[in-house]
Amino acid sequence: MPAKKIIKREDILNSALEIVRQSGIDALNMRTLAKKCNCSTQPIYLSFSGIDELKEELLKLISDMFDKRIEREMAAGKYPEYKATGMGYIFFAKEEKELFKFLLMRNRADESDWEKTSFDKSTTIITKNYGLYKNEAFKLHAEMWIFVHGIATMLATGYLNWDDETISEMVTDVFAEKKKKGENK
Repeated sequence: MPAKKIIKREDILNSALEIVRQSGIDALNMRTLAKKCNCSTQPIYLSFSGIDELKEELLKLISDMFDKRIEREMAAGKYPEYKATGMGYIFFAKEEKELFKFLLMRNRADESDWEKTSFDKSTTIITKNYGLYKNEAFKLHAEMWIFVHGIATMLATGYLNWDDETISEMVTDVFAEKKKKGENK
């Protein structure tokens, strides 16, 4: 009896990540993944019930990568804490275009918990660092998020290719205006 090749769940997930990273989520299917793993689809189905479970696990992995990218930007100390979150968001889109698209440019109507957690963290940073009340901080973050997400989306889709310094200046300018507007109420 020939020896069976054992393929770990983690290796399958990492192969799926590479397919999405290189070619986008539409390129991911069980046959493509099996080819990338040098196996049949059977070991993949032994590890994952189907493509939906695989994509769910992949989203968790990419979400963790996204969070770590933002944490790395915050830890670097190059920008104030709140700005670092936005710059990390933008840099992830710039560096991981297809992963960004899969994570943040898809229908997420059923995932309001993720948004709430993100907004709560950012609102807390703003209230702590800038002395705004929670409702003012929430509005400021919502407006900044729309701006930052717009830049990130344009970078991820290749619509623009601005350098980091230009992006940083624009984020600073918009934040200063929005913050000033919130303080003048």
